[in-house]
Amino acid sequence: MQTSDLDELKQLVAELRAEHLAQKEKEKRDRWTKYVSLTMVVIAVLAAIATLKGGGFSTRTLKEMNEATFNQSEASDQWSFYQAKSIKQNLCELELDHLNTAPAPDAGAVARMKMKVEKYDKDKADITVLAKQYEAARDAARKTAASAAEHSKQMGLAITLFQIAIALGAMCLIVKKKPLWIVSSILGALATAQMIYVLYFIPL
Repeated sequence: MQTSDLDELKQLVAELRAEHLAQKEKEKRDRWTKYVSLTMVVIAVLAAIATLKGGGFSTRTLKEMNEATFNQSEASDQWSFYQAKSIKQNLCELELDHLNTAPAPDAGAVARMKMKVEKYDKDKADITVLAKQYEAARDAARKTAASAAEHSKQMGLAITLFQIAIALGAMCLIVKKKPLWIVSSILGALATAQMIYVLYFIPL
């Protein structure tokens, strides 16, 4: 009877030991999944940074487009003002011609009209300078907006790669397939390179 109990006890100990060894072996096999989780955390943080920067570029695009529209409006107003001055100057020149062709020209009236014509010339020159400044500011804002839009587009590519990398990493943790982790890490590295390229190598 004691021998039977002893055999059962030995068998139980052997089973427990085998179970323990199997558990250890499984943990050893699955230890790499911790690195997968760590990789996913890093990629998620980088994806958040890329999303934030991409949003910043989109905001900059809108801001610069609004600035360009404002400067275009101001330039148009200045050119309208220029046209109004030209019309008034033409009327004064006609009046000056009329005064000069009169049988007895009034020297004072002629002098005053000449002064008006000269003033309109000066006003038109000042308006032209101002209008061209607004147009230059408009062109600069449009250029910056186009550059910011390109940055946003390129950053969008990085964000997409990050999202695919995270999805593959999650799938890897579920199905326990190492190749998925490798592909996910490569995509994460490519996305990081793209983000760095956009931030530091494309001029804004």
